[in-house]
Amino acid sequence: MTTDPTHETDSAKAERLAIHGGILPGMAAIAIFLLLVTMFNAFAAIHGVFGTGPARYGICAACTLLAAGIFGLLRLSRWGWALVTAGCLVMAVGDGYLFGRNHVGFFAVRGLLELCFFLYLIRTEVRDRLRSPIAKSSAR
Repeated sequence: MTTDPTHETDSAKAERLAIHGGILPGMAAIAIFLLLVTMFNAFAAIHGVFGTGPARYGICAACTLLAAGIFGLLRLSRWGWALVTAGCLVMAVGDGYLFGRNHVGFFAVRGLLELCFFLYLIRTEVRDRLRSPIAKSSAR
């Protein structure tokens, strides 16, 4: 029997995934939602919805950071998780502020959804699935 990792059996693959873990369905759903929100905000900023001053460039920078964090989260890296978790909290607080200021129900719904995403991401089951940079460097 060969020990070639490209020809591992289904039970060996399942055992490897059980030990290391994989992405949870909630993490994938959060990544998809935040990627759509990030794309819409980036395109809105490019087309001048947020003005032409510093707010436009601030929104573009925040969208770039969040997009990088989303792809880092999909790779199960801790820095991606940290960026996405912070982005969820900041967007939830911002939507809460906009709801309090404008009394538009859309902001309340989206803010509560983002707050639920934040609370999901800080669970220990999610954090246990992430790869630490120390484990990567010691595996080399």
